[in-house]
Amino acid sequence: MTAAAPKPAPSGPLLAVRALRLETASVPPRPLVHGLDLDVQPGESVGIVGESGSGKSLTARAVAALLPGTVRAFGSVVADGREIIDSRSARPGGLYGRAPEGHRGRTVSLLMQDPFTMLHPLRTCGRQIADGIRAGAPGTSRRGAALAVTERLAEVGLAPGTADRYPHELSGGMRQRAALAAALAPGPRLLIADEPTTAVDAHHQGEVLALIRRLQQARGMGLLLITHDLRVAFSACDRLYVMYAGTMLESGPARDIEARPAHPYTAALLAAEPSVRERYETLPATRPAAGPAAPATGCPFAARCAWAEADCRTAEPVPHPLGDSTGPGGRLTACRRMPAVAADVAAATRRTVAVTVSERTARPLLQVRGARKSYGGHEVLHGVDLEVPEGGAVGLVGESGSGKSTLARLVTGLEQLDGGRIVIAPDAAREDTGGRDTEPLLLAPGRPARGSRLALASAAQIVFQDPYSSLNPVHTVGSALREAAASPAARRRGDSTTTPVPTAEELLESVGLPAAYAARRPAALSGGERQRVAIARALAVRPRLLVCDESVSALDVSVQAQILTLLARLRQELGLSLLLVTHDLAVARQATDQLYVMHRGRIVERGRTDRVLDRPEAPYTRQLLAALPGSPALPGDPGTLRGTEG
Repeated sequence: MTAAAPKPAPSGPLLAVRALRLETASVPPRPLVHGLDLDVQPGESVGIVGESGSGKSLTARAVAALLPGTVRAFGSVVADGREIIDSRSARPGGLYGRAPEGHRGRTVSLLMQDPFTMLHPLRTCGRQIADGIRAGAPGTSRRGAALAVTERLAEVGLAPGTADRYPHELSGGMRQRAALAAALAPGPRLLIADEPTTAVDAHHQGEVLALIRRLQQARGMGLLLITHDLRVAFSACDRLYVMYAGTMLESGPARDIEARPAHPYTAALLAAEPSVRERYETLPATRPAAGPAAPATGCPFAARCAWAEADCRTAEPVPHPLGDSTGPGGRLTACRRMPAVAADVAAATRRTVAVTVSERTARPLLQVRGARKSYGGHEVLHGVDLEVPEGGAVGLVGESGSGKSTLARLVTGLEQLDGGRIVIAPDAAREDTGGRDTEPLLLAPGRPARGSRLALASAAQIVFQDPYSSLNPVHTVGSALREAAASPAARRRGDSTTTPVPTAEELLESVGLPAAYAARRPAALSGGERQRVAIARALAVRPRLLVCDESVSALDVSVQAQILTLLARLRQELGLSLLLVTHDLAVARQATDQLYVMHRGRIVERGRTDRVLDRPEAPYTRQLLAALPGSPALPGDPGTLRGTEG
């Protein structure tokens, strides 16, 4: 049994969104999306790009008729010739169950960011795919459905035995493939992929994008890709819509937008994006919108725009053709100053390449020798060696499950070694320590750190990926910072008679936040602000080594740029050493001097960051680089990564 051939398309676009307006059902209503127009042609790949709070995921749910009951929709959404949202009257949310028969499944299918939200944990993957097959082809026999399940699994590169497994029994990459198979099982004409690569690491990201593209072309589907990642959007899409605070600011062919952005916001995103090919002196960062609600009048980006005039703050932004670009698929921009400032906006994306510095000769602050760690008899670290020099920035990269985070937890004392040793240089090397701790801090199997855990906590601090889970939601920011500054580990860092305890306000200002934030709770802060608070709390102890475990991976590009710039400044001002654990090679290029590449618990390559990324020697490093969205295969590349799934 093969995939069902798509039925003949009606004339016109596969998806036509006109004047879509979304707002909360509260009194008064809060605007969420403002008058959006969008088209997807049969077989076309269209992306909606924007940061958190831009309204892109809400737009996707409106198209899929899956708006929550707290949201009301106005305007028109027509998919495959059938009206989903009635343009003649306001339609409340809670469209689930009110969509035309067959809309979700045969017309539109939604692939979500987290496959756990798509796949039922108590049903096998095969049963869930079979349900989709029967939804697309009612009357399919049990045997026919079983054969089709095997074919759908083969399409996404999974073995037939996967049908009998539950979602929790699969690795992250396999779960994403199973979710894709389930989404495509009914044979939809339009696939909506909402951040499909955010939950997977670099090499799986490239595989998922290539797989979606191949299946889209084979089936003749339309694709609506929702993403905050410009690299993903440029590599996967034919056309793009750029959203900010619920407003479409720019649209057009992806290649044209990448080469010549037609809105200051798009240019700001491009300027803030790190590159795996070059390191820049700085990443300009524009503060993102706090949410989708835009000002009552004027351009929502005006307050953050270097080219804004008085009229930009009062006149409603109306998309207009750029130059002679007219007709379907042409360039549109909502910037009223275009094309007058086009050259200046394009110039804003150009960044100064940093001068490569010679390798540091400073003595090591952190030495890891032969580190081994096992869980349940399974060895995850196999004799790892690593060094971080005083004042240096070292990156540790690799895919999910490679052992990166395990090593970070060992270095900071959150896990105990099973073999090898970890040495952190003595505190006496710093002038402000008052002569304490004159011996190296040693971590070894079966013994506590010399000088107790307090010495380790005062020497090394860790910042995790999710700051919300590491901050007590009940306590104010100031309370959390004061507690850290007064902790025994902080007192151990110096002579309390000469070194004053930093106040919460001073710590906030050191990471670029207003002192008034001390009175706020974590829930009142944005993701980037929470991450700054987490860094401030780590700095309260005055550590010599800061370990950042995927600390920017969940952040929008503009916020990511802010945090990377902050870390560079803190290194310079405080003499901090940095161990940056990340799966993002572009982040590693921007933020580190030395790079270690880890694969399956072993270091497979090490060296100066620019050398490792420009002239990789290990096959695994070459594969990681080749898997990046939009990256050409390296000469002699051995091919796509395989065999890393469990």
